[in-house]
Amino acid sequence: PPPPPTQEQQQAAACSAQPTPFVVYFEWDRSDLTSTNRDTINAAVARAKANGCSVTLTNVAGYTDSSGKPAYNDKLSARRADVVKQALVAAGVADAAIKTAAFGENNPAQPRPDGTREPLNRRAEVQITIGR
Repeated sequence: PPPPPTQEQQQAAACSAQPTPFVVYFEWDRSDLTSTNRDTINAAVARAKANGCSVTLTNVAGYTDSSGKPAYNDKLSARRADVVKQALVAAGVADAAIKTAAFGENNPAQPRPDGTREPLNRRAEVQITIGR
């Protein structure tokens, strides 16, 4: 039988298993995080940094529903992405490893007619990439 993997090989394998993306949801017309949101972010960072791994890149995409004016929604989605970025930094992710994007009411998770409040569309999607 082949020799058992070394600790370094085990660590490399653990770090190659990327965390699943996660979503942070927001109340209508808000960009502040709830304690549940903070717990979700902290837990995701802790999982990503387990086994000696490090976060190499994090993408945060902010979105809104279509209940406001498009220009306002673009700014709100940017605030949502930024507040998630701040929480990721507070949880130990390097600021330089986080990229944010704001999509406003584009790319809805749940398509609805213009002017509709939809909780599933008020979100920030987060993808963490890890390495050694």
